[in-house]
Amino acid sequence: MAAERVVRLVGSSSRTVLRGGMRALLLLLWLAARGSALYFHIGETEKKCFIEEIPDETMVIGNYRTQLYDKQREEYQPATPGLGMFVEVKDPEDKVILARQYGSEGRFTFTSHTPGEHQICLHSNSTKFSLFAGGMLRVHLDIQVGEHANDYAEIAAKDKLSELQLRVRQLVEQVEQIQKEQNYQRWREERFRQTSESTNQRVLWWSILQTLILVAIGVWQMRHLKSFFEAKKLV
Repeated sequence: MAAERVVRLVGSSSRTVLRGGMRALLLLLWLAARGSALYFHIGETEKKCFIEEIPDETMVIGNYRTQLYDKQREEYQPATPGLGMFVEVKDPEDKVILARQYGSEGRFTFTSHTPGEHQICLHSNSTKFSLFAGGMLRVHLDIQVGEHANDYAEIAAKDKLSELQLRVRQLVEQVEQIQKEQNYQRWREERFRQTSESTNQRVLWWSILQTLILVAIGVWQMRHLKSFFEAKKLV
């Protein structure tokens, strides 16, 4: 009832308020979606790859930790420090921008220079865990993109920022990230438009080619029938 009263009191401005609220909600959902946390299982020779759409000049931080299955306790336990994990990142042009060996728990960082789909692959360089883990390793992965990758507590301590200054800086970086996302969406839209125009042009030329082939076949059939009838003296 309180919500209904507020809407009624606003009157003609209620739609504007609701639209603004919806935009704010969508913005918050978009900002929350820029970080992804998951876990997966890999075998001793298996490689797992993930595709992340990233704008250009955007920092990405990935944190991971590995676990081995303990048959006695029947649960996953932290992996031994000797277990290694190899991380490889490729840009949309299939160029390797990160290829490094890490430990059983680590953090990798890279900055995108080309907008598009980046491929993040992980695999273990060890086969020893297969002896007591049933050949499977659990990997927890958390990927943060853009301003979500920043540690604002560390930034505030380093630059000696007040709470208000830190909040302003965080908002500025969020706006910059939104601008990068908008530019990336424009770039995707332009690529899609170019692909559509190219496809339409190819369809047009293919239709013209089919028409020319049908006309040529028709002309050839008429001449062939004419020569056939003349040879049989039917014409």
